[in-house]
Order: sequence, then structure tokens, then C-alpha cells
Amino acid sequence: MTAPVRRFGGAPRRDDPCDGVLVVDKPSGPTSHDVVDRIRRDFGFKKVGHGGTLDPQATGLLIILIGRGTKLADRFTHSDKTYEGTLRLGIDTDSHDRDGTIVREADCSGVTREQLEAEMAKLTGDLLQVPPMVSAVKVDGVPLYRRARKGQTVEREPRLIHVYEFALLSFESPRAGFRVRCTKGTYVRKLCADVGAALGCGAHLETLRRTQSGAISIADALTMDKILAMDREALAKVIIPLRAFLDRP
Repeated sequence: MTAPVRRFGGAPRRDDPCDGVLVVDKPSGPTSHDVVDRIRRDFGFKKVGHGGTLDPQATGLLIILIGRGTKLADRFTHSDKTYEGTLRLGIDTDSHDRDGTIVREADCSGVTREQLEAEMAKLTGDLLQVPPMVSAVKVDGVPLYRRARKGQTVEREPRLIHVYEFALLSFESPRAGFRVRCTKGTYVRKLCADVGAALGCGAHLETLRRTQSGAISIADALTMDKILAMDREALAKVIIPLRAFLDRP
């Protein structure tokens, strides 16, 4: 039997079995907000949030916070993240990913695996990273992507990030598979663009998949199709309850 929770000045409140963390394997296409909105509407939840956005084209781990689980938002937003993806040499885009407009193409046939690994290794440790113009970072209260849509470029303050690992997993020119472990606020697409700039041929992020956020792994995730096929009772059985996080760092 679930113990009641006392509220100041009111009657005891019982925990909702759906209060907690739902681990989603986000498909490419929808925004993080789209996933939040769909789960809220389909299951009739009043409070739903997430523990860190994924760009629309990115796939993988999206932590959905339900009910009192929204209190964990800061914990997951500030946690370290792990990603796997594909870097495409020879093409620069204005957004540093495949969804942007191509701004430059160059021959990358001479780039070797050793050169690529050397440049990736330079982008580890403490780094000052300037947020891309196509991003949700706000300057004077306006998201940068809105200014970018108008063709504007504004000064952006560099932000301190830490990249624990930027590892080359595979290389078949012009594509390179990689893994990144990093702190919050790291723009992986900017790392890819920086590698291309250092090699002189340009590069952009072609695919990205988040595989870890704090202690939560993609192995714990369910696809949206599986989630939306459940009723609320079945969903409650796969939600990680709030109490599971009380003793975690």
C-alpha cells in the first residue's frame, strides 16, 4: 500500500503510480516538446516535462518526467551525456548539421584516420565553446535561431564545457563514426564543425544518437510506438518511481 504524503496545511496526498521517470527512445523527426505533448495528451497527465532536449533529427535517450517527477528536471538537465553519431567530412552547413544549408564543399579525400583522431583528441578536456547561431540560446531574450532565420549574426559569449571523450569508432571517408561523453550544454555539431575546420575541408554532423544521461542508459528506453500502445496502468509499470532517485547523486 502506498504511503500518503503530507502537504503543509492540507490533507495527505497519495503518490500517483505514474509519478516518476519514463525513458523514451526518441525517433528522428519530432522535437522533444512534441514527445512531451503527445504523452501528456494521450495519457491525460497534467504535468509532463523532460530532462534535456534533443534536436529534432537526433534519436535516442529522452527522459520524460511525469507528475512529481518534474522535480528531477535540474538533476537530469545538468547530468553528463553520452552520444554516438556520424560526422560527414567535406561539407559545411550553416547549422553544422545535415538540416542546414550547405555553405561550402571541399575535397576531403586526403584526410587520414590518424589526422582525424588527432583533431578529435584536441577537442577534449575543458573547452570554451561558442553556441551556434542555429540554437535555442537566448541573446537579449531572443533565441538565436530566430535571428539566424532572418540572416542575422550576433555576438555570442563562449561557454565552458568539458568533453571527457571524443573517440573515433569507424572511418570510411567521407564519414566517421564517433562517441562523445560531455557535460551539459555541449553542442556536438559544433565539435564536428570544428574538426572539419581544423582539417581544412569542413564537416557537419550527419546523425546523432544519445545513449546515456547521468545513470540512465538507452538500454532502459522504450520506443514511442510501444509507449503509445499502452494504457495508463501498463505505463505505470515501466515508469521509474520517484523514490528510486532519492539516494542517487
